[in-house]
Order: sequence, then C-alpha cells, then structure tokens
Amino acid sequence: MTKKILAALAASVLIAGSTIAQAQTEIRWGTSRVGSSGHRALVNLAEVLKREMPNYQFTVQPTPGAIVSVKGYATGQMEGYYGSDVAFYELANGIKRFKGFKENMQREPVQSMWNFTVEVGLAIHARDREKIKSWSDLKGMRLFTGPRPWDTRAQMERALEALGIDFEYIEVDIGTAGSLLDAGRFAGMTVYANAESATAPWITEAGLAVDWAALNPSDDEKAKLEAAGFRMVNVKNSVFKENIHADHIVLLPFYYGFHVGLEVPEEDVYKMLVAVEKNADALAQADKGFTQIKNDMVGMQRRGIESAVNLVRIHPGLARYMRERNAWNSAWDARVATK
Repeated sequence: MTKKILAALAASVLIAGSTIAQAQTEIRWGTSRVGSSGHRALVNLAEVLKREMPNYQFTVQPTPGAIVSVKGYATGQMEGYYGSDVAFYELANGIKRFKGFKENMQREPVQSMWNFTVEVGLAIHARDREKIKSWSDLKGMRLFTGPRPWDTRAQMERALEALGIDFEYIEVDIGTAGSLLDAGRFAGMTVYANAESATAPWITEAGLAVDWAALNPSDDEKAKLEAAGFRMVNVKNSVFKENIHADHIVLLPFYYGFHVGLEVPEEDVYKMLVAVEKNADALAQADKGFTQIKNDMVGMQRRGIESAVNLVRIHPGLARYMRERNAWNSAWDARVATK
C-alpha cells in the first residue's frame, strides 16, 4: 500500500511539474553579442524577470548586433528585441540597415520598455594626441566605428556624416580592437558608455591592450552637431579608466530599450515595467548601466517614448504604466498600438 501511495504522489508531482512547464510562455529575447554592454544588461534584466514573472521563460539570445534582434522579431524568429531610437529611425524610413526590409516583415516592432542611454564618442592612440586634436583631423583615415550591425556604429557615423568627415571604415573583431589600435592598423575607434556610468566589457579589455586617449570634438564641431540635432554629454574619465588623457570625454547619447511586441498582453508588459521599477536598485547594483532607471524610471520611459514616438507605436502596457503614474502625454494617444 505504501509503495502505491508513494508512486501516486510521485506521479502527481510529475504531472504538476509538467503543467507548470507547459504554462510558461517562452520569450527568446535578442540582444547584442557576448562582450557587449547590451548582452550584459539583458542577462541581469532576465534574472529579475524570471523571478518576478514565473509564468514566462526568458532566454537571452545573443546576436551579431541589436539590429539583428529587431529584424529577428519582425520576421518571427524571436519574441523580444534590443531596440534603439537610431534603429527605429532607419526602420521607419526604410533606409540604411533597413533598406528594402519592410517587405520581409511579418509583424511590426513597437516600443515597450526603455532602459538606458548609450553615449558614443571617439578615441585615438595616446601617442597621436599632438597630430589628431579634433574629429575633423581624422578625415580620410582608417577608423573602427564598431561592428557593422551595431547601433553605436550607426550613431557615430551619422555624426561624422553631419560634420562632412569622410573616412575609411575597417571592421575588426571587438576582442582585438585595442591591440590593433596599438599596432597602428587604424587611427581611431568608437568608444561608448551606458547611462553615463559604465562601459562595455570589450572596451575595458581594449584599455588593457592600448593606451587610448579621448578625442573630443572642437567647439566648432560641437556647434555643428548641436545644429544637426545631436545632444552631447560630458562623461567622466573614471567610467572607462583613470587615464584617458582628459578630464572627460564628449559623447553623443541615444536611447535603448529591451522591447517585446503585441503578442505579450498589456497586463504582462505592465507587470514587466513594475517589476523593473521595483528592482531598479538591485539592477543598478549589478550593472551601472541601469543607473538611470534607478534614479528616474518614469522619466526614462518618457524620454525614450519621446525619442521614438513618431517612429514606432507604443505598447498598450507601456501606455498604461505611464498613465497610472500621471506621466502620459495625450499627444501620444494616437500612437498606442492595437492588433
């Protein structure tokens, strides 16, 4: 009798476990490659969401670049994506990395959660500081502006284009960028920060291989960039390393978020945002890139929405979150997505 009871109990546990597993909805969430700040951020974010939303199974899926995750969502290959206002601009206008892509789309990306800004700028070898003193001095030289799919590359090249600076692009593996700059294979490379507080693992590693120096735009270049619509922030040297041969580096920020589509119900996206808000302190402790949501979660959502409201529609879960916090702009009403 005892054996029969134990067997029945074991069977019931297995059935219950199977039911829980079947009840979970999988979200394969695309991000950038291992070694990037985007990958690191999503790993930390996914841990929080797994704990707070047990009815979902969150899988971090590295891709060659964030742009690949947006395309992967739009073509049905994944359920979550790492999207920026830079990518959404190209998508909305069908240009550059999204040229000819709309005809392949199976579903429309929307904005649902904004997590931080990414700020991009330029670095050169410290030995070249006397001959390269402004961005325009790089004209005609070989530059590594980042891997081809990356939004950091797109943002940097938009800025150089606005200044009329032509250059020769060279693509290298991010793991060798520092040593190749040290060897003189190229004259400058893009560096970037997250939330003005942290940088990517690969940039930290590059700093061990080469003595790089911040290359800040001249006053004239700053004026031209501002006229072209770019914002600028001064990021302290300690975010990268103690000696970037300048007190600060001038970087150009844009907005990034981990988004899901309309397949995830309004209620669940709302719960995601509440979970992130609740755990903002812990997220920022694990990754300084989440500092901005720790300081002002609602403000980050507002600024992110503003950056892309005319480019992609707004998930109703994000709209609900903002309305309940009295942060909604009625001008956005027409931009809330519906199926």
